[in-house]
This record gives sequence, C-alpha cells and structure tokens, in this order.
Amino acid sequence: MPWALKKLWIFICVLGLSASASAAVLRAGAAQADITPPAGLPMYGFFSRIKNNEFATGTRDPLFARVLVLETGQTRVAFVTLDLGRTFDPATMDRLKAALREQDGISDLILSASHTHSGPNIVDVDAPAGVTAWERAAVEKIGGAVKEACHHLDKVRIGTGYGSAFIGYNRRVVNADGTVKMLWSDPTKIPTSPVDPTVSVLRIDRTDGQPLAILVNYACHPVVYGPDNREYSADFPGVMAKFVAEAFGGHPICFFMQGAPGDINPYDAATPLADGAVKDCLWTGETLGKEVVKVAQGIHTQAPAEPSLQYAEDVLPMRVRWNPREFRQGLLKDFGPQIFDDHADFFKSQAPEQLPFAVTTLLIDKQIAFVGMSGEPFVNFQIEWRGRCPVPDAFFLGYTNGYFDYIPTIRAATEGGYGAGDSDTYVEVGAGERMLNHALIRIYGMLGKFNELPEDLREK
Repeated sequence: MPWALKKLWIFICVLGLSASASAAVLRAGAAQADITPPAGLPMYGFFSRIKNNEFATGTRDPLFARVLVLETGQTRVAFVTLDLGRTFDPATMDRLKAALREQDGISDLILSASHTHSGPNIVDVDAPAGVTAWERAAVEKIGGAVKEACHHLDKVRIGTGYGSAFIGYNRRVVNADGTVKMLWSDPTKIPTSPVDPTVSVLRIDRTDGQPLAILVNYACHPVVYGPDNREYSADFPGVMAKFVAEAFGGHPICFFMQGAPGDINPYDAATPLADGAVKDCLWTGETLGKEVVKVAQGIHTQAPAEPSLQYAEDVLPMRVRWNPREFRQGLLKDFGPQIFDDHADFFKSQAPEQLPFAVTTLLIDKQIAFVGMSGEPFVNFQIEWRGRCPVPDAFFLGYTNGYFDYIPTIRAATEGGYGAGDSDTYVEVGAGERMLNHALIRIYGMLGKFNELPEDLREK
C-alpha cells in the first residue's frame, strides 16, 4: 500500500477511535411508584406489634419505590430505594433481577430500604396470601418504574456535595465501667457519640441544568413514629424527600439512601402520637431537608470526561454467632411463632450456620464509590468507609440487597446492648469489618491498583 494511502488509513482509524471514545456518555432516567399496601397487613418493627398481633389501620403518608437508572456503554445499573423496613426476601429479589435484565437490559440492581418502622412487614414466600399479593403487586410496580426510567434515559451531568445535620444521637451509652445503657429517646438533645452528621448529596442534572434526581445519604433510624402508630408512613425520610423536591419546583425525584444507623436514633424516637409525633417527624425531616437543599443548590454538575460504571455484588458467607437451635427455642418461648416472620431470611436458610451476606460495590466515573451491606451496620462503619475509601466521594448504604439484622463493630459486640448482644444480633463478630475490607479491596481493584504478577516477576 502506498504511504499516502497508509497515512489516510491511519487517520481514518484514529478518527474512528476518537469518535468511539467521545460517544461514551453517562445517561440517566428517574421514576417512582406508590407501593403503599392496603390496610390490614402486619406492620414492620417494634416487637410489641408482633407480640400483640397488631395490624395497619390506614395510611398516614404514602410509601414509594424510587428508581434511578444509570447507563454508560453496555452497562445499565438501577438504583431502587424503598420506603420499607427492609428489602424483599432473596427469592423475590432474584426474580426481580432476572425480570429487569430481560425486559430492560438492567445489568445490575441496587435495592435499598429506608428502614421505616411504619411500613408493612416484609415476609417470605410462605407468607399468607394477602401479604404476598401486596408484595407481588409492589414488585410489579417497581418493574414498571424501572421501565419508565429506561424509556426516558438522557445525557446527564453529575456532581456531589456535603453538609451537616444534627437530628439524631447514639442510643448506646457506654458507662465508665464498660456496661451499656440504652437511651431510647433524647428529646433534650444531649450529645452522645459516635454519630455522623454528614449529609452526602449526589445531584444529577439534565444537560440543560434541570435537576433530574437528588440522592441523599444519611444515617438515622426512621422511628420518630412509635409502636402506637398503626398507619403506614415513610417517617422523616418521606418528609425530607417531599421538602427537597418542592424546593426545586417539584421537578427532581429525591431519594433517601439510608446509611449505617444501627446505633443511631432520631432525637424524638418513638414519640407517642398524643405527645406530638407528627410535629416531631416534620421537624426531623425538614431539618434534614433544609440542609440537603442548601448543599444541592451549591453543587456544580458536569458531564464526566470518561464515564464509567463498575459494579460488583459478592456474597460472603457468615457464621451464626449463637447456637441456632437454642436461639430459635429462646425466641419461640419469648415471642411466639410470629417472631419468625421478622427473621425469615435466617430461619428459612438451608444452612443457617452460613448466612449469605451481600456486599455491593459501585464505582461511578472512578470518582464516586458506593458500598451496600445487607443489614443494619453501626455508624462507625460509615465513618470508616469515608475515611479509608481511595476516591473523593464515598457513599455508604445499609439495608441493601438483603437483610440480616444488626452488624455491630467488634468493640460494640464485646460491650453488648441492643443491636450488639441481643437476639436481633446473630451474625458472627467481625462480620462488618470483613465486609468493609472486602468493599475496599473491590474499589481498589476497580481502580486498577492491583497487579496479576508479583513485582519481582513482572517484565522490567
């Protein structure tokens, strides 16, 4: 081939590669669906409701599934946040993943619950027909919202910002002698520690600058409403999401991504309705919402130069901390057979001595990292994740892609107290540390920080 033709061919190839690279864009779509159940179903959380066989009488405010779909190249990831106490059982989630993969090309799914204690109880596939009918309907609505988000995918700009909001406290007070006292509410706002007041915000705009989605990551139990409330409610995250959306003209969908609140309560936890629970819930949600609005308004979004989505979901088998047989007998004696609905993932497991904990990691544009754990992690894990993560922006999600109750730190497990040494804490000591380290290794791997050969065996 003459040299002139060779140069022309090289030019065409380079031009093609450049066009291919420039064609890589980040696209996103958002949608939401009302998944509020009918009255008459068992409610999530608060053992007194389970023990007394109490059911929901109506709806205080609606429960939503909010969907954000991100796409670049052949990768399409769906975020789904739920105004529920926990995510669905593993079999239901597997069916949902398969359906979304087939109908909408969703390669990866992040399903995360807010942990509101004013939602319906999530049970397993052997539940009474009335309960499973609602769950099937809710899953279908989620699928519809994902489809809608996929139909409206568009080029987007992205940005992050941070603030602080003080709406909660650490409910485990460790005394000087090492014993633990549980502080179930803190209306006088006495400081306790550790807490994480960090408000982490991810803003996604359309190319014209119009906000499409605002994602809020914060750690606090949604339990302003207590066991006397028998109406469905998203609790303070619902107040916050509505407040933020309205501040932006009702255009963006605001997502609450629960962090690591295993030991964090709102100041006015479990306020009786007669003592002002509605007002306290509004204060908590709006206090958080005002900070979110301030942060989100200050975020400068931009289109990523080299967009990328890297995802991994790994199942780490964990041992049970207690003797499974004696644990079951103790629960049955104290709470009756209804208690097993709240521990369905544990007791329906084929091998309960090996609990399948999911660790979900997502890296966006090699700058924004997410980790999700399938339980209720203590707040120290969130603080540590942000401190150790090798990228500028680090988001932590609890109650994600599964649920196995509390995940205390090693130190907290030695101290005891609710969430650290009681019957709602049955995973082996050190599980949280192991999951956090695994997620960090995953992120470093996505950044290309590991090599396939030892240093001394690589080509010089």
